[in-house]
Amino acid sequence: MFTVGRGGGRPPRPSPWVGSEAPFADLAGWLGVSPNLGSIRQIEVAILAVAALLAGLAITLATGVLVVLGVAFLIAALAEALGSFYMRRRMGSWGYLEREQDLLVRRGLLFQRLSVVPYGRMQTVDVTAGPLERLFGLASIRLHTASAGSDCRIPGLPSEVAAGLRDRLARLGEANAEGL
Repeated sequence: MFTVGRGGGRPPRPSPWVGSEAPFADLAGWLGVSPNLGSIRQIEVAILAVAALLAGLAITLATGVLVVLGVAFLIAALAEALGSFYMRRRMGSWGYLEREQDLLVRRGLLFQRLSVVPYGRMQTVDVTAGPLERLFGLASIRLHTASAGSDCRIPGLPSEVAAGLRDRLARLGEANAEGL
């Protein structure tokens, strides 16, 4: 039993998370997502902000209450400012690491998450790209495994990197198949 105070018990151990940004942050070789993904997310936030302004304008024209347009403008400006700050930070939290037997995917700022996907459990590897992603030359990888709870994705990879990763993961998944 651990006791606090002079002379008793063992000294407290430092937390393994102190000084690290995410689980396994000390492993070498983590690869991140493209900085262009932050630009895509900012455009998406801007589209929502414009939609809020248009809704505020429509309500103002229908009711004649100018305060509604002012509130809509404040909401749009706040959403754009907070969205820009948050998205830039969030893009830096994504990372993946290919290891001998599995793939590690980390993400999250406040609630950090680490997914470990064994190659032998992968069933399919999808590469997807929406209109904005294609405009910026990016794609996303989605890994499907035998367990629906262990599926994961890696957004914002350059298209060539995503295609190469898909091919490597599919090859490793076939080589390490665990009789699914």
